[in-house]
Amino acid sequence: DVQLQASGGGLVQAGGSLRLSCAASGSTFEDYTIGWFRQAPGKEREVVSCISLSDSRTYYADSVTGRFTISSDNAKNTVYLQMNTLKLEDTAVYYCAAIIIPVLAVEPDDYDYWGQGTLVTVSS
Repeated sequence: DVQLQASGGGLVQAGGSLRLSCAASGSTFEDYTIGWFRQAPGKEREVVSCISLSDSRTYYADSVTGRFTISSDNAKNTVYLQMNTLKLEDTAVYYCAAIIIPVLAVEPDDYDYWGQGTLVTVSS
């Protein structure tokens, strides 16, 4: 089984930065794909970014390309999401998720394991 712990959310002004962390345990970390998703009130959960840890391939949603960066520290079994130039529309609960295959999956249903959410609020 895989356990995920997301952290790092908070309140930030528009234009600011936050770094989210997703700590994983329970299986061979390098076999995972880790995805970051977000869900704003009244909206469906959407993919933000994902990384295949076996080969470091990454994917970004168009809405965050150039502003967000996903990275991993395999020694710490942790994936990070650096979020820069935050916008009001980035406000959401952010979730990390995992599948134990090396594919860049972008649909929530593709993922088998989920962490609890961490709230990101961007203010004007």
